[in-house]
Amino acid sequence: MEFRDLKAQYNKYKTEIDSAIQEVLSNTNFIGGKEVDTLERRLAEYVGVKNCITCANGTEAMTLVMMAWDIKEGDAVFVPDFTFFSTGEVVSFRGATPVFVDVDKDTFNIDTVKLEEAINEVLEEGKLAPKVIIPVDLFGLPADYIEIERIAKKYNLKILEDGAQGFGGSINGKKACGFGDAATTSFFPAKPLGCYGDGGAIFTNDENLANLLKSYKIHGKGDNKYDNVRIGVNSRLDSIQAAVLNIKLTAFTNHELEDVNRAYKLYTERLKGIVQTPIIPEGYVSSFAQYTIKLENKEIRDNLQARLKENSIPSMIYYVKPMHKQEAFSYLENKDCDFEITNKLCETVLSLPMHPYLSEQDIINISKVIIDFLN
Repeated sequence: MEFRDLKAQYNKYKTEIDSAIQEVLSNTNFIGGKEVDTLERRLAEYVGVKNCITCANGTEAMTLVMMAWDIKEGDAVFVPDFTFFSTGEVVSFRGATPVFVDVDKDTFNIDTVKLEEAINEVLEEGKLAPKVIIPVDLFGLPADYIEIERIAKKYNLKILEDGAQGFGGSINGKKACGFGDAATTSFFPAKPLGCYGDGGAIFTNDENLANLLKSYKIHGKGDNKYDNVRIGVNSRLDSIQAAVLNIKLTAFTNHELEDVNRAYKLYTERLKGIVQTPIIPEGYVSSFAQYTIKLENKEIRDNLQARLKENSIPSMIYYVKPMHKQEAFSYLENKDCDFEITNKLCETVLSLPMHPYLSEQDIINISKVIIDFLN
């Protein structure tokens, strides 16, 4: 059994994927070209924004936005404590200060009450200038953008949606990667929409920002790549990855998002009341990058993971260590008591196999092992 079965997906679309890759090989247009242009247009249309700018990976997508917004030393950027390292890393990479915020116990996304408290604490201290909020659409569920946008407007902050795990999710019909001033996603192979290497994208309705990003991602180019008007980076999505993504985007929109939510419902029907299953607020749709359950304590969680392994069932722990405890951020003055929910989640969460090609029998078998273990 696979945790996220990329082999099943490839076997289903092997003819289309192989043909798309072969066309790039035959045309020998490996950087840029029609595959990238087509993908950017389709992604923008799907999300419902004016501009999509592809790049080398999801981390650089966020970094490019930080560059374009001139985030620098002395700036404060607010980041959830329960997420992957890169969300805070891109802030420190620019010399700014990540301010970690505890998360909601049910959705695992940034706690908006604690977010506003953190902003006010930074303002009262007076050492840093609050500039950006980076909410994360954790495990495929969009953050509470209705409240986050209210807070951002109140304090004149920008919002960068980290949709690395959230592509395909929505709130009242509005798609993830369409919130805030800009949004980013990742095409890492295990993501809801993944390529066969690294890749990322930025979404925005801001034409000026889009033009700036197009310059920054290709060495700060001006009218052409030999006219360099600013210091940039080299961060491009290659044509083979774009070709693969064009096939996968069709599959994602045709059935994969629906199928992964079918798997969510099947899991939840069997496990509800046995463990704490994912909570999806009314009006929200998750793209289920992960199906994550909560156990009572670390000992039960770890023993369950061992039992699943004995039955050849893979599982993962996202995340074993909070952001505020990462050694790379040890220079920050964080109080462990400010992150009660995150600390608890790191000891109790467990992610089960989850993907559009998961069979009902697989879900029955996985659930049985969990139920038998806990009873």
